[in-house]
Amino acid sequence: MMDGVGRENVSYDPVALRKKYLEERDKRLKKEKDGQYIEAAGDYEDFVADPYVEPGFTREPIIEDVDLLIVGGGLGGLQTAAEAVKRGVTSFKIVEQAGDFGGTWYWNRYPGVRCDIEAYIYMPLIEEVGTVPTERYAVGSEIFEHAKAIGRHFGLYEHALFQTKIETMAWDEDAARWIVSTDRGDTIRARFVSISQGPLAKVKLPGIPGIRAFKGKMFHSARWDYGYTGGDAQGGLTKLTGKKVGVLGTGATAVQIVPKVSEYAGELYVFQRTPSAIDIRNNSKTDVAWLKSQPSGWQRKRMENFLSIVTGVPVSENLVNDHWGDLWLRFGELMHAHFKPGGDVSPETLMQQADFEKMEQMRARVASEIRNPELAEKLKPWYNFLCKRPLYSDEFLPVFNRDNVILVDTDGRGVERITEKGIIANGREYELDLIVLATGFDVGAPPHKVGEYEVLGRNGLTMEQKWSNDLRTVHGTQLNGFPNFHIVGGTAQGTTAFNFTHTLQMQAEHAIAIINYCLDRGIKTMEVTPEAEERWHGIIEAKHVDHQKFYEECTPGFLNNEGNFKEKPTYIGGTYGGGPLEYEQLIARWRDEDMMRDTIIT
Repeated sequence: MMDGVGRENVSYDPVALRKKYLEERDKRLKKEKDGQYIEAAGDYEDFVADPYVEPGFTREPIIEDVDLLIVGGGLGGLQTAAEAVKRGVTSFKIVEQAGDFGGTWYWNRYPGVRCDIEAYIYMPLIEEVGTVPTERYAVGSEIFEHAKAIGRHFGLYEHALFQTKIETMAWDEDAARWIVSTDRGDTIRARFVSISQGPLAKVKLPGIPGIRAFKGKMFHSARWDYGYTGGDAQGGLTKLTGKKVGVLGTGATAVQIVPKVSEYAGELYVFQRTPSAIDIRNNSKTDVAWLKSQPSGWQRKRMENFLSIVTGVPVSENLVNDHWGDLWLRFGELMHAHFKPGGDVSPETLMQQADFEKMEQMRARVASEIRNPELAEKLKPWYNFLCKRPLYSDEFLPVFNRDNVILVDTDGRGVERITEKGIIANGREYELDLIVLATGFDVGAPPHKVGEYEVLGRNGLTMEQKWSNDLRTVHGTQLNGFPNFHIVGGTAQGTTAFNFTHTLQMQAEHAIAIINYCLDRGIKTMEVTPEAEERWHGIIEAKHVDHQKFYEECTPGFLNNEGNFKEKPTYIGGTYGGGPLEYEQLIARWRDEDMMRDTIIT
């Protein structure tokens, strides 16, 4: 029997499921919490060296005055720069640590890398640039090429300083400019600064004893070494033939890496603390005629439609129609069928019902694709749908039916130690030739932490001081004490969405609209007031959706700060509770109606 969103109805015991979820969570709680990871900096800086550029790059330092400095050349920085060009801002520089544009798609070139958000809504500016994705869910190399195409289309390369790292940004009160110094000896004097370091930029390493002891090859997935493995992101990893490979992690990255590596490795060991919830991707080739027949503005309409569905906003049609929307569509049907104001069934109860049903379907998928029932049980996810980032793959689960792929399930404990020869887990040493650290990123880290630079605002106020304790911003994008300063990609007191490039677009357009307003009117400085920060803080509190109980009952992961949600609710809990579409309307209205009230202008 099928329900209204095309899924088989399932039966379950909600009391038993809830008990099971909490038991599985408790296995995974660690006293170290987020401290179980270490930064890829200092003694571990070699883990984040750029493998895609020729060593020894040098250039002469530059000293330059610009209207705008954009920090970061990923999809946030690219959208900011493109918007600047469209609005006639011509005096700007882009500073980027990598050797080219692309951000996460520059760094992540591991085998199988692909975006699990539909390319037609994820890849920004495809209408303007003319890119035609070859598939519905694009491979990483294609997104990287599109990032470069954005750079060419908008003439951004002539403004870019690649392989350059900012060291300090300091506000000069007399000059009314940001004085920016870099590791290349540059001094850039910028009227305005826009920073855009995304959530998938700061590499996170496991704080496992012995990480430096291993005598074989080890690297993080975001710095894949094809010199060692052979091949490229599409496969051909022939140098792994006969080798024993360990992949540490079963999250979004590992789910894509494991199928490709399994085709070549002699033995592949997948070390699992917590199984991921993996739904059907159902990829397909792009219908080029359909794409080229779309009317002007189709991409924004499609993006807004997707965002409406995954945030529970009713729509008349489902344009994307993929599995991202299943939970909310099911919840909407349950609300329509069962909820009545004043009745005895609450929206929370119906959402939990929709969640239980969705996760039961995903666990049933594991059972249907894994031939060994005992192994299938170890791969089943026991938590609510949004406790971990949902994943989409048609290749990952069947891999475990291969004879050369071994799941090392640690029953929530994680691995114990890395040795000279390999990894110890469950009291056993697994000898390995290669260890791939698919351990992700410090999602939700403040932008200055991601970029590893110091920001000094008025009167020497540091970004570190501003960001500590009780954070105050306006819209998550501007801060008192930091004039002419904008954050693109601000989730803390800002907004976020699964299609993150959409929220980057919102904040990029917001930043450039304000900057352009100031340039057109000869405004030297614009700074939000403390009163404006308090007003926004009040709005955040009034709109707050209390996620604490939900995430504290979740299995540990980056979304709940490894089970310590209340101490770092910046990624989900600290966002604007009205949702991203309402947020976009709110910031546009603020520019039209309240910007003069909420800012100090000179």
